[in-house]
Amino acid sequence: QVQLVESGGGLVQPGGSLRLSCAASGSIFSINAMGWYRQAPGKERELVAVITSSGTTNYADSVKGRFTISRDNAKNTVYLQMNSLKPEDTAVYYCNADAQTYYGSGRLRDGYWGQGTQVTVSS
Repeated sequence: QVQLVESGGGLVQPGGSLRLSCAASGSIFSINAMGWYRQAPGKERELVAVITSSGTTNYADSVKGRFTISRDNAKNTVYLQMNSLKPEDTAVYYCNADAQTYYGSGRLRDGYWGQGTQVTVSS
């Protein structure tokens, strides 16, 4: 199994910045894509950004130009740099990893979720 631990959430003012981190651990053979999702009260969970093992990135239209996703493959860690934050960015942010793990004598590929970290943008 894979454990994902997020950190870096908190309260910031509109226009401020925040950097989220997510470290993966466990019996990991490899990690393909890693990403960030968010869910606001009364809203569906949505993809914020994703990055592949080769460095290809994709962003939700609402965060393009403001957020940057990056990763450190050696540390199995993904980051989300959030700039020019807006009240609409307020949500619980979840880390996700598409990983292969050792499973018996073989391997299992599945998606894994962190517990989430609260980001609140308010004056």
